[in-house]
Amino acid sequence: MGRAEERRARQRGGRRAAPKRSSGAAGSAPAGSASVGSAPVGGRAAARGRAAKGGKKGKSEKSWIRRLFTWKKIVGTLFGMVLLVMGAFVVLYVMTPIPSANADAQVQSNIYKYSDGSILARSGRLNRENVDLAEVPEGVRRTFVAAENKTFYDDNGIDLRGTARGILNTLSGKGAQGGSTITQQYVKNYYLTQNQTVTRKLKELVISLKLDRKKSKDYILAGYINTSYYGRGAYGIQAAAQAYYRKDAKDLTVPEGAYLAALLQAPNQYDWAIATDTGRKLVQNRWNYVLDNMVGMKWLDASKRQAMTFPKPKAPKAAPGMQGQTGYLIDAANKALYKQLVAQGTASSIGDAEALVTKGGWTITVNIDKKKQAQLEQAVKDQLTSKLNAKKRSVDGDVQAGAASVDPKTGRVLALYGGVDYFKHYINNATRRDYQPASTFKPLILAAAMDQEAKTQDGRAIDANTIYSGKNRRPVEGSSIGFAPPNEDEVSYGDITVQTAMNKSVNSVFAQMGVDVGMENVLKVAKSLGMDTEGLQAVPAQTLGTMGASPLEMAGVYATLDNHGKKVTPAILKSAEHKDHPVTLPNPIGAQVITKEAADTVTSVLTGVVDDGTAKQSVANNPDRDGQQVAGKTGTSDGNKSAWFTGYTPNLVTSVGLFGEGAKPPHKQVTLTGATGLIRSPGRINGGGYPAQIWAAYTFGVMGKVTKFDLDTTQGAAVKPSVSATVSQSASSSPSSTPSNEATTSPPPKTTTPPASPSITPPPTTSAPVTTAPVSPPASPSNTPKNPLNPNDQQ
Repeated sequence: MGRAEERRARQRGGRRAAPKRSSGAAGSAPAGSASVGSAPVGGRAAARGRAAKGGKKGKSEKSWIRRLFTWKKIVGTLFGMVLLVMGAFVVLYVMTPIPSANADAQVQSNIYKYSDGSILARSGRLNRENVDLAEVPEGVRRTFVAAENKTFYDDNGIDLRGTARGILNTLSGKGAQGGSTITQQYVKNYYLTQNQTVTRKLKELVISLKLDRKKSKDYILAGYINTSYYGRGAYGIQAAAQAYYRKDAKDLTVPEGAYLAALLQAPNQYDWAIATDTGRKLVQNRWNYVLDNMVGMKWLDASKRQAMTFPKPKAPKAAPGMQGQTGYLIDAANKALYKQLVAQGTASSIGDAEALVTKGGWTITVNIDKKKQAQLEQAVKDQLTSKLNAKKRSVDGDVQAGAASVDPKTGRVLALYGGVDYFKHYINNATRRDYQPASTFKPLILAAAMDQEAKTQDGRAIDANTIYSGKNRRPVEGSSIGFAPPNEDEVSYGDITVQTAMNKSVNSVFAQMGVDVGMENVLKVAKSLGMDTEGLQAVPAQTLGTMGASPLEMAGVYATLDNHGKKVTPAILKSAEHKDHPVTLPNPIGAQVITKEAADTVTSVLTGVVDDGTAKQSVANNPDRDGQQVAGKTGTSDGNKSAWFTGYTPNLVTSVGLFGEGAKPPHKQVTLTGATGLIRSPGRINGGGYPAQIWAAYTFGVMGKVTKFDLDTTQGAAVKPSVSATVSQSASSSPSSTPSNEATTSPPPKTTTPPASPSITPPPTTSAPVTTAPVSPPASPSNTPKNPLNPNDQQ
């Protein structure tokens, strides 16, 4: 084969060249012919080419990817990107000067207005007083380094890893991030803003590097402790020392300094005076962390550290102009604004939001109605505080009142009572959540039963007419957790309807109903109605309202019932305006969270509590009622540490709570029993007493024209029954106290076939047949007969 033929053979056969001919075969066959048993060279190459043709496309694609993504190209690209970032950073470093102090550092005031635009209050001057670092004890200075930046004296002012993490989380919308050095935090406080943007973070990085090169570490540390926000309106360590320990910064001890250093992580959450139990545990853990770091850094002797005890701060003092209810209103408005600033991304945390608001420049309008606010204050004074005399009875000094009033159609908070005086009692009783709502939780159990179409243990529907056993300390059935709650005053009731059980607030009935519905479902519905159920265990004991709640929270829950099951979130803010920080407030009226029929049935049932139950004397018989239709529920917690009445008309929902709080530190929860000189046994303050009296004096004083509920239900006390219902005496035991009598406005009990014993008078035959829920009849302590209606009753 000549060179030309070889070239052609190679072209035909792909990459492999045709093999050379042996000299012995040269001329034995003409070109292009084949010997017997062999294929021509060109033919073999062509065959291989044809065989490879099918996979050529896939191989070419793979080779294209390999050519595009070679290791050299990948490394080169990454290297180029690094150079680009470094170049951009160099340009940013050169072009970014250390600026003057940010505009927000200038002293400004906030203006607070009532809903009608009239002035409620103006905030005072910014509480800041700078001190030289030399005036702060060395040990106190070191607590801040140990808390925030252990490498402060050795680093170059930045934490690249923490900053990168912060930028990535800002881009992904995850909010506040830690990891900044003391230098970076000082730069953010003094030169920049609290806004969470990538641009701000990059500027913070550059300025921190420059500042660290130009200024000493002592200069930066002094700036940091003098510009940081510590809560209680205090900027800087001097103001903080006065706010928390009533002393100058120069007189602070190391344990006190460690507390102030710990505060900076979450000043609102860690303020001992208003912190929850969880908040107090967290700040104590943080305090221990700071001191342990100081031991590890050889700044504190281990034996001295061991001897240190947590320095509880003093109670806060109210600012001028905050006396009376004003401070409580501003406190509630500010906290609502903090949450909204975080929710919309203007601030990264509640602490940052608090600092942003405290710096001033805001015009904040609240939904508070000036006339209703005055009426609520007067009602508390007339019905309660005028009767308290702590000098005569020490228990009177332990009584705290809180109340909140909401428009169920708009969600606006129209009035709020936080305590006797913001100067005298710093905690806002209208928003505190550390007391049990007790039996005011019972309507939520019924709401869950109606909304979930729940059934009794033997499969019968639960509604207002369902019959339960009202036996005292009756063990619940169907729960793996044993629970047999006492009724108030240990009274045993007969077989009673749910309506009567609500009127009389019978614990045993609602404990069983909670199990029938499923406590998980009860808590789910409670959350949808507006209760904070975070962390609550789904156990039968929750049916007694053993969780914490605030009057404002309960007003929102009942407002949702009043609003036919459409969610109402109480809104104290009408508007919040700032030239640099626009705020968009959410709609207080939300979606349908339970069915209209379920909500309206609960409302109908709750009218019975007012007309024939525990609120009858204070509300139904009030001479100022003038025929106004009212629904509501009383509540009295275990040990009489709290007493409630939450009630509503079609246009107004108000929750009133009384709380037993020790007048002297540590202000523990104490009983209300005996307050105002109540000596008649048992001397207890019930929800149907002062709370209901305050509610009636306020509501009937501001209600305007008489209104009626527009209800989508055929059940409950608000619906006139077609027949009267009675329960025979044989269905009740002989209790130690006066047994309940079926209310005349209660609907007839549901029954298909009257039982043999105990007997329940059935409705006339003209009534439609309905089913009966299982009951266990009460009995005297000496004899507990079996219930023929409940085969599971083994007593």
